[in-house]
Amino acid sequence: MARGIAPVVPTVRTVGLLAAAAPFGVLIAAMMPGAWLLIVAYAFGVLLLAIIDGVVAGRLESFTTIVPNDAEVGAASSFAFEARFRGGRQSRVEAALACDSRLVAGGRCSSSLIGSAPHWSSRAEFTPLRRGPAEVAAAWLRWTGPLGLGARQLAQGIGEQVRVWPNLAEVRSPALQAFLRDAQLGLIARRFRGEGTEFEALTEYEPGVDRRRIDWKASARHGELYVKEMETERNNQIVFAIDCGQSMCEPVAGMSRLDRAISAALTTAYVALKGGDRVALYGFAARPEGLTPFVGGSTQFHRLQRAAAAYEYKAEEPNFTLALATLSARFTRRSLIVVFSDFSDPTGAELMIESVSRLLARHVVIFVTLADTELEALSTVRPATVGDLAVAVSASGLLRQRELVLQRLRQLGVDVVEAPYERIGTRLLDAYLTIKRQGAIG
Repeated sequence: MARGIAPVVPTVRTVGLLAAAAPFGVLIAAMMPGAWLLIVAYAFGVLLLAIIDGVVAGRLESFTTIVPNDAEVGAASSFAFEARFRGGRQSRVEAALACDSRLVAGGRCSSSLIGSAPHWSSRAEFTPLRRGPAEVAAAWLRWTGPLGLGARQLAQGIGEQVRVWPNLAEVRSPALQAFLRDAQLGLIARRFRGEGTEFEALTEYEPGVDRRRIDWKASARHGELYVKEMETERNNQIVFAIDCGQSMCEPVAGMSRLDRAISAALTTAYVALKGGDRVALYGFAARPEGLTPFVGGSTQFHRLQRAAAAYEYKAEEPNFTLALATLSARFTRRSLIVVFSDFSDPTGAELMIESVSRLLARHVVIFVTLADTELEALSTVRPATVGDLAVAVSASGLLRQRELVLQRLRQLGVDVVEAPYERIGTRLLDAYLTIKRQGAIG
C-alpha cells in the first residue's frame, strides 16, 4: 500500500498544446518580432494551468496492488488495483505494472481505473506465457485533474512473485469429472471383467465370445465349454517422458508445445492415478532433467504438478539416446512409457526411432506429437508468386518426411498419437485406456 504526496507532471494534452503553439511562435517572430513575448506568456500560462490542475487532482490516500499468488500458463488471471484519494477531483486514473515477461509480453501491464472520488478500482487481465516463478517488481499510479492538463504520479515497489503452474483446465473439465464418476476405472474401484491379465473366474461359453478365451482343460473336465474371465490389472507403471528441448519450445496458439504436452500428460496421469496405477514424470533435453519417484493415488497428484512446473525450456537439441537409455536402465518391470516430442530434421528422427525401438523390447511405448498445423496451412495455400510456390513445396516435403517417421514408428509397434493441440489430451487418454483394457502393460 502506498500513500503520500506525488509530484505534478504535465500530460500529453499539455505537451500537445505547447507543441501546437510552436509554429505560431515562429510566424509571430518572423512577422512581428516585438510580439514574441506573447508566445512565452502563452507557454507559461499553459504550464501554470497544468500545475493548478495537478493540485486540484487531490492527494492520494492509499494505493493497493493485489497480485495473485498462483496462475496457470495459458489461463486468464488478473491483477487488481485500488486507489483512494483525499479530496480533489480526478478525471482519469491509470495504473501500470512492471512484471516478468512470463506473465505479460514485454513485461508491462496497464489498466484504467473506474469509479468516482474518492474510490477508484480496476482489474487488469493477463495470460501467463510460460511456467515458473515470475516477479512483479513495481506499480505506478497516475491521476489527472479535471482539465486533463496536469497529473500526479506515484511509484510503488512490490517485489512479489506469481507462481505459474501447468494448465490443468482439462483435469477440471466437467466432461472428465463425469467420466471419472461413471467409468469403471473411476472414483469407485470396480472390477472390469473381460480383457486383462489377472485371472478372475470361469464362466460358461456363450455365442460371440472370443474363442481364444476358452479354457480347454477346464472344458474337458466339465464336459462343456468354459471361458476365462480376466480382471484388468491395476498398479501398472506409467512413465511420461517429456522432451524439453528446442523444438518443444515453439509456440502453438499462445502456449509452447512443451506446455501443451505437460497439460496432456498431467490429465492422463490424473486418470491413471484414479484408476490405481502408479505414475512418474521424466524430463530430458541434452541430458536428463529429472525423474520423479512413482506416486500412487490421486492425493499425490500435486507432486507431479510441482515436478512438471519445474521443467525448464531448453534451447538445445534433445539427446534421445541418453534420455531413453537412462529410462531403459532404470526400469526392469514392464511399463507404459509415453514419449512427448517433436522432430525437425531427419538425423534427429533417426536417433529417436533407434532409441524408441530399444524400449519396445521390454516396455509398451506411446509416442505423442502435436500436429504441425502451420506446415499444413503452408502446404495447402494457393501460391500467388514463385516464392509462395517454393514455400508450399518445402512445407509439403517436410510433411512427407514427418509422416514417414511416424509410419516407421507404427511399424515398430509404437502407438502414435498425433492430433491438434485442442484434441491431444483426449486422444492420449483414449490410447492409454485402450492399452489398459487390453492388459498390455503388466
